[in-house]
Amino acid sequence: MRLNLRYEREGQVHEVTTNLAVIVAWERKFRAKAAQLANQIGAEDLLYLAFEASKRNGIVVPADFDRFVEGVTDIEVIDKADANPTPGAQSDVP
Repeated sequence: MRLNLRYEREGQVHEVTTNLAVIVAWERKFRAKAAQLANQIGAEDLLYLAFEASKRNGIVVPADFDRFVEGVTDIEVIDKADANPTPGAQSDVP
């Protein structure tokens, strides 16, 4: 399960992608199963996933999750899929 997240913290925008280690960390913290993320995902869930993914990707964040949250001004799930995955056909029309 991968989620692509974009968040703004202290004036800097970061994009991170979750991996299985991040999902397991979330499951352990919230004592829940990843399947629940598909049905009920809240702001704290997204922030924790971004927090863990950031640490694992070398982005410097506070050691304390609550301090991380206090600095975040926006977070969103983004779709990194190519908007046009196949090239358009050539046309003879000028």
